[in-house]
Amino acid sequence: MRVAIIGGGAAGLMAAITAAKTGIQVDLYEQNREVGKKILASGNGRCNISNQSLSSHDYFGRHPSFVNFALKAFDFKRFERFCASIGLLLDRKVDGRCYPLSNEARSVQHALKRYAEHIGVQIRTQSSVISVKRVADTFIVKTSEREEAYRKLLIATGSPAAPQLGGNDSGWKIAKSLGHTIIPAYPSLVGLHLADSWHTRMSGVKCDAEVTLYLNGKKEVTIGGDILFTRYGVSGFAILDLSSFASPALLRGDRVTIGVNLLPAFDRQGLVAHLQQTAKSAPFLTIEALLEGVLPHKTASVLLASLEIAGDMAVGDVGAKRLRRIATQIVDWRFEVVDTHGYKHAEVAGGGVDTAEVDPKTMESKKVAGLYFAGEVLDIVGKRGGYNLHFAWASGYLAGQSMGIKS
Repeated sequence: MRVAIIGGGAAGLMAAITAAKTGIQVDLYEQNREVGKKILASGNGRCNISNQSLSSHDYFGRHPSFVNFALKAFDFKRFERFCASIGLLLDRKVDGRCYPLSNEARSVQHALKRYAEHIGVQIRTQSSVISVKRVADTFIVKTSEREEAYRKLLIATGSPAAPQLGGNDSGWKIAKSLGHTIIPAYPSLVGLHLADSWHTRMSGVKCDAEVTLYLNGKKEVTIGGDILFTRYGVSGFAILDLSSFASPALLRGDRVTIGVNLLPAFDRQGLVAHLQQTAKSAPFLTIEALLEGVLPHKTASVLLASLEIAGDMAVGDVGAKRLRRIATQIVDWRFEVVDTHGYKHAEVAGGGVDTAEVDPKTMESKKVAGLYFAGEVLDIVGKRGGYNLHFAWASGYLAGQSMGIKS
């Protein structure tokens, strides 16, 4: 008996290997010239392959607990053993992240492809699936070159994120044509566009900060890490993490604001005290020179301009009221978020096949027998740090195992 897998990314490759090991014939359809193209781009070419600490708290979606069984059935230790079995050794980092010991994503792609071919998976690259039809108890898979029937089908096509690497919504269209609900999609792990123009004058400035997200005026979450001001808004690790909350809020039409604390080591009161003390001990300084003691020059200049305070004013003439305004702006500089930087620059996408319609123990559809889903095509998106790839491995493993066991 043959089964078909649409999508040769992380989830599709893992599912193909797992299913083929049960003895069934697996045909893997991949639209690109090679499988695992997004694997090659992950982790800036290093491939943040997994994370040693995994729980449903690391994931987003309408039903994040959907990941629990997959993470338990295929945890990090089991994944590490699998990697060793195909000749891939891992480098564990102290923060929980994990990379191939070679420090090259291509090692991961090559190991998976070699092993899949070794155990008989038929990899059909440059094969875009045009349509899938359910006829009796079979799936008719149509490409531009052929039309074939399969007893079981796995959709592991990913999402529209990174279209330059082949990301698209084809899997969602197929799933919808087979009767599944698609949760509205949004870019995630992506930069954010800001409304005003102050950020453009700070383009290129990078700093460690704390960023608080406000939705309709209510505090949602605070995340620390580096941020990068850009021509369009803000990026950096803290912003990418924050986008998992901000992007779906924008999709809902919420009013989205961020408050940037440029000096997380200070609270407002402590910073006011520091500024006042320095103003007393060095009244000859300009206010801009004073701020340059704690902030990048460009940031200090723009911040003062945003408050309409002349940078060449002597600190002795600034006064307590202005110093308090400056301190407030430093620890809570508010910016309105108007958009994300889009799918082209997003690492992943939220939304997708509604997980309420999928069995979390097998990844099989609850609506169509013999239909399976794995990876980013589902309404599950993880945090930055290897979580998305691990869910791809784990869900692919469950889908492949179920396709084989039930055959």
